[in-house]
Amino acid sequence: MELVERWLSESGYSLGLGVRLERLAQDSARLLLPYKEENSNPGKALHGGCAASLAVIGGQAVTRAVLGPEAGPWHTCGLQVNYLSAAIEEGVVAEARLLRRGKQVCFVETRVETEQGKPIAMATSLVRGRFGAEEPVRVSSHGDEGASDPGPMGPLIGRVPFMAARKLHIEHMADSHSRIVMPFTDANADESGAMHEGAALALLDTTGAMASWAETGPGPYKASTPALQAQILGPPPKDDLIGYGRVIQRDQDLFFSAVEIASASDARLIARGTVIYRIVV
Repeated sequence: MELVERWLSESGYSLGLGVRLERLAQDSARLLLPYKEENSNPGKALHGGCAASLAVIGGQAVTRAVLGPEAGPWHTCGLQVNYLSAAIEEGVVAEARLLRRGKQVCFVETRVETEQGKPIAMATSLVRGRFGAEEPVRVSSHGDEGASDPGPMGPLIGRVPFMAARKLHIEHMADSHSRIVMPFTDANADESGAMHEGAALALLDTTGAMASWAETGPGPYKASTPALQAQILGPPPKDDLIGYGRVIQRDQDLFFSAVEIASASDARLIARGTVIYRIVV
């Protein structure tokens, strides 16, 4: 239990979000995230990256408690998040519970609700303990063609409170493609001194959403992320990250974007996934 408490208390990213550990048992954890404007989108809605972050924090908290300190380092191999509704200017709680334990992996379900009980997100995660095993040689990201056009929305995105706190920089946002840089900072770091998984997933979520906006262009539209699927290929490094996104399918108001997250220094793939985004035109 001390292992989990120390991880949360020494993680710059968790501290920056304001995550609090309210309860930790052998097979469950309860997290509280009070409302902070720095975690919000326009309209004071909780950013989707925060809900995804609660899912990986909850999943890792349970897995670390179940497998023990000798199981590290850990990473979230797979994650599915369904966003059920928005939390507007209100705090949320996350209840994580163990579904099944294997020798090296745990399956964890995390439910995110407002403090009044309104469902916000439902997530399932597969978290792996590496038990000291060396990381595999990572493959290279596909990257993109290197265009640099942030479009009319790019310069404005960095002013959104949550994205400003992550110091996201839009390098490209045009023709259904996006490229976003997230610098390594203490506010994006894990207790290990590397990039936090939650920060990497927040970049993945944002990159997929911006690829969708890069197809429609700005307008008086309503938008949200109904679902996100992601795989983290190993513990993220201490490095700036780059998100590459592209819309691979549009079905009326639904956009399916493929996203890769790579290390800035060597272009090695850190995470990949799909963001389903909705823009009501």
